Amino acid sequence: MSLHVIVGAGPVGTATARLLAAQGEEVRLLSRRGGGPAVDGVRLIAADATDAAALARHAEGAAALYSCAGPAYHRWPAEWPPLGAALLHAAETSGAVLATTGNLYAYGAVDGPLTEQLPLRPNSVKGEVRAKLWADALAAHEAGRIRTTEVRGSDYLGAGTLSVFTALVLPKVLAGKRASAPADLDAPHSWTYAGDVARTLIAAAADERAWGRAWHVPTAPAVSVRELATRAAELADAPAARVTRMPGFALRLAGFFNPMAREMAEMQYQLQGPFVLDSSAATATFGIEPTPTDEALRETINGLREPARP
Repeated sequence: MSLHVIVGAGPVGTATARLLAAQGEEVRLLSRRGGGPAVDGVRLIAADATDAAALARHAEGAAALYSCAGPAYHRWPAEWPPLGAALLHAAETSGAVLATTGNLYAYGAVDGPLTEQLPLRPNSVKGEVRAKLWADALAAHEAGRIRTTEVRGSDYLGAGTLSVFTALVLPKVLAGKRASAPADLDAPHSWTYAGDVARTLIAAAADERAWGRAWHVPTAPAVSVRELATRAAELADAPAARVTRMPGFALRLAGFFNPMAREMAEMQYQLQGPFVLDSSAATATFGIEPTPTDEALRETINGLREPARP
């Protein structure tokens, strides 16, 4: 049995904790409020992970350190740098492998499928933040100070996940109401299941072949927002989905009052045309097949309809 330390008790951190505990591992799950699943083998700890010394103490003796945290969208430039620095310090002092949950923002706008070989050319503030975090971690790895890897997924599906689809479309579909999304509703789009992110994190942290590079989370074939909404309605036994395209000005207007909406504006390029993730490398290397979209959708639907599981 090895010690594993997870920072962040959101959907990915919680799924990672559950999987590790099921494998008989010792888990420390850190979050500001000390929340998380009530599972044997998982110790819930209230801690500020930006406190480098405190995080290093919690990570002492760990085999792996998982970055699953997610600062508020509009606070990324202020809150990610100290958190990233604390994670590097904890990985270096403990010797734990640092496995980071990343995303696709750092690639910027891409014409064609997204692969791990693409250069990082961010075209957004949040993309620049993610690119800098990975560059710092990779530099520390190449200098021999730490061992690290990053796994990157597209917009999430799964209980408790937050995306344009889960926030703006799915609740309206389940209620039988017309939904509106700031997207090309018929463009193919990749949707990553949060549970597959957790599976890939654990596999990458444990496999030397994974260290020193990024991996794309095994992800089911791309489907459009409209197709996803239609299938969700069928699975939920709800009225037929009705989805319309939200005008760009509506999102900009919402941004005056809602910081989340304001931050979504610079990421609109991902929703205005095909956005397809190539995750074949991780499947070939780790043997992880993506969870079928129907299964991911069912969990997402149940998560919205039922109280959160402890």
